[in-house]
Amino acid sequence: MRTRHFLLAVALTALWGFNFVVMEVGLRSFPPLLYVALRFLLAAFPAVLLVGGPGVPWRKVLVAGATLGIGQYALLLTGMRAGMPAGLTSLVVQVQAVFTAVLAVALLRERLTRRRITGMAVAFAGLALIAADLGTGGPIGAFLLVVGAAFFWSAGNIAVRDAAPPDSFRFMVWVCGVAAIPMTALSLLVEGIPRLEFSVEGGLSVLYVSLVATLGGFGIWGFLLQRYDASVVAPTALLVPVFGMSSAALFTGEPISPAELAAAALIISGVLYASTRARPLPSSASAPSVQAETGENRTRATEMI
Repeated sequence: MRTRHFLLAVALTALWGFNFVVMEVGLRSFPPLLYVALRFLLAAFPAVLLVGGPGVPWRKVLVAGATLGIGQYALLLTGMRAGMPAGLTSLVVQVQAVFTAVLAVALLRERLTRRRITGMAVAFAGLALIAADLGTGGPIGAFLLVVGAAFFWSAGNIAVRDAAPPDSFRFMVWVCGVAAIPMTALSLLVEGIPRLEFSVEGGLSVLYVSLVATLGGFGIWGFLLQRYDASVVAPTALLVPVFGMSSAALFTGEPISPAELAAAALIISGVLYASTRARPLPSSASAPSVQAETGENRTRATEMI
């Protein structure tokens, strides 16, 4: 991954890490399914009236909306409402990187290089260290809901990679649009007509998750998935719990233990290693393999456009 794209991915993970604290605040004002519906309604309208069509077949928009939108966030917010704290949620949901790598190999025939596997192993050692330091956290049902959300996130990664939209922002607007209507119906069916008490915190929370984390965040995520293998992009999301735990400590006063600091170092170093290529040996014997690799990368880039 190029340096500027890697830095963009890191900035995105900071936005998404803080997003868990914002969602926890929003759930004080809204039930989870309604919160998801409001998120996508605000992200989609009136933008869908201004951006034009999605630029890809509608079936691919529907698949992305069902996975990234309905599946991921319905389970994620329900799990948080059921007892999973923001920091632990930001950790558990990162199992999506493993799901994505497996689905990419199975469905897209991508290759997992030894370097990527090693980097992901180091990063997941950091996640395991955080998990051991935090303990079990919330109830098992809420935990399983968040794991389910991680699976739908990984399926959404594959859907976006397969769609390869020419304009990732426009594509995500329509993904939000196709997710908003069924989520609204699901909220009314399951949660009924809610009694809402407007609060500034709740309103700002919906604005952040819809405009910053959803439109801006997944627009950037789709941009990266267009240019790199899903198994390269997905491990960068392992930085999300680092920023999630830091945000929780800063804004809610949750302490950060020495074990969590050590885990953050493992995660960052693992992601850096997995997301960069090894430099070829400067010898004449290595020239043919370097040239072949360059040709392969050029062909792959052409297929993505």
